[in-house]
Amino acid sequence: MDETTVRDQASAFGDALVAGDIERAIQDLSEELRRNLGEVLALFPLPATEATVESVEHSGSGYNVVLRLAGEANEDRIQTRWKDRDGRPRIVEVSHLSRMERAVEAEVEPVGSAEPGQA
Repeated sequence: MDETTVRDQASAFGDALVAGDIERAIQDLSEELRRNLGEVLALFPLPATEATVESVEHSGSGYNVVLRLAGEANEDRIQTRWKDRDGRPRIVEVSHLSRMERAVEAEVEPVGSAEPGQA
């Protein structure tokens, strides 16, 4: 397991969340995290509209990966800890780093289109 492999797997995890393919995304979770699936999924802004791997850092026997996940109303930074499980990288820990509200564009209707002097 190296940084490139972990980055690729983290990117695929984010892509699965954006695609709404939760079944695919949970395949990257360790058995321990799958037992508490509701709590884990509650950390992610779902439905996600965008996912980006912000950083990958080697730490001890695993890698810390920060994901930026954008939803309709929020943008969250999530730290995931990846370790080798059954010969492939899996998420063994998830923690919420920050949440920012996203500006929601309101639909604006034109206020009258009459030219000055016309009624």
